[in-house]
Amino acid sequence: MKNLVPALSRVPSRPNWLLATLLMLSLLMASGLAQAKTAPESFADLAAQLLPSVVNISTTQVIEGRSGMELPKLPPGSPFEDFFKDFFDRNQPQGRSRKATSLGSGFIIRDGNYVVTNNHVIQDADEITVILHDNTRLKAELVGRDPKTDLAVLKVKSKNGKLTAVKFGDSTVARVGDWIMAIGNPFGLGGTVTAGIISARGRDINSGPYDDFIQTDASINRGNSGGPMFNLKGQVIGINTAIFSPSGGSVGIGFAIPSSVAESVISQLIKHGEVKRGWLGVNIQTVTEEIAETLGLKNPAGALVANVITDGPAEKAKVQPGDVILKFNGKKVDKMRSLPRIVADTEVGKSVPIEIWRNNKMIFLEAKVEELDDATEVASRTTGDKQKGKESLVKKLGLKLSSITPGLRDKYSLDKDAKGVIVIKVEADGPAAEKGIRPGDVIVEISQQEASGPSDVAEKVAEAEKAGRKSVLLLLEGQRGLRFV
Repeated sequence: MKNLVPALSRVPSRPNWLLATLLMLSLLMASGLAQAKTAPESFADLAAQLLPSVVNISTTQVIEGRSGMELPKLPPGSPFEDFFKDFFDRNQPQGRSRKATSLGSGFIIRDGNYVVTNNHVIQDADEITVILHDNTRLKAELVGRDPKTDLAVLKVKSKNGKLTAVKFGDSTVARVGDWIMAIGNPFGLGGTVTAGIISARGRDINSGPYDDFIQTDASINRGNSGGPMFNLKGQVIGINTAIFSPSGGSVGIGFAIPSSVAESVISQLIKHGEVKRGWLGVNIQTVTEEIAETLGLKNPAGALVANVITDGPAEKAKVQPGDVILKFNGKKVDKMRSLPRIVADTEVGKSVPIEIWRNNKMIFLEAKVEELDDATEVASRTTGDKQKGKESLVKKLGLKLSSITPGLRDKYSLDKDAKGVIVIKVEADGPAAEKGIRPGDVIVEISQQEASGPSDVAEKVAEAEKAGRKSVLLLLEGQRGLRFV
């Protein structure tokens, strides 16, 4: 930007007042850009304020049937002691029982007696030790843990009174590009401060049903798990949990559980020792652009109901397969994976409104949320249909179809009460093959109408073509359960 002044000075045809005005505007713009890109002058004051609230966590687990290897002699208090212990514990030969140790991070909340960390840090631990910033070691008691969000809460007692706690901030207002600071215990080195920016929000890394991670380029390594991610106000907006790395070390792709997810889970763990989640009783899938067009939706949003669980809250509320849930309890369902989190956060036993798109119009229902049980059956079969017979080739879809006969029922191991139209052949280069339709799949519905025979499918395809629609909506039942394509 320093070259702006000489460049402007070489334009003699402009009056001096215009030159001065342009120069002033250029400098103001340059100043604004520089300010937007400049990092905080220093993180030192913030780090000094927050370090006492961040702890190291050491766990011990007794493992039977293995013998020890001698640990290399290290200087007393070496920061690598726990690191080498963990390495040798994991590489012991078979023999007698041994103690395995692991390392992690955490932070102090509430009245100074509670510590938050990741579930995977303390999972299966026989002993948990919290190490404060001044190296004071405290025995910790497990209050509760939640594997689905990978969170755990510990309780400690300090002889010196209350410990310094930190507060949560609102992760929902954090923006991509915001500066953050992370503190943790990488490789057992102790309190380590790193900084970076929020690289992305709402990341789903397939680690659990409620993934909604904040991605950061701050250096996060093994041992940082459970440590806090702070905004520049010193508030916790995330809990560092995972990294993507081919080498095991930081490559600038780390993930943190947002405080918007963590706070409610932590509150329930402290109150109940477990997390009670709401349950609606539906199987859902993504609303693609093609499905949205077929259903008359302007945009591909919401969660498409593929199946309704028998006797579940959704069935009692008269939710149907083919419905698109756009709002639940007043909260917008932007995408399919938003719905499980919204339902899970809803108070058990509460009756809530549901806004649904059905047959090209909005439907308003009310459902009473029940408690999610991990043992709840999440699949149900369709019943009825004794039709026998005919085959049909639907060229537009690239499918050869048949009504369900006893022979086909046996060949494809169909349920005895399965109904619909069975796929017996799929053209390799056809539209159906592109959507993953396979022989043995059963078309239960087409365009939200029951498919009682192959002719029904052919007729609906012809109707869609005549109306100028590029696709039709199929409800299939196969090895992957009920799904729409």
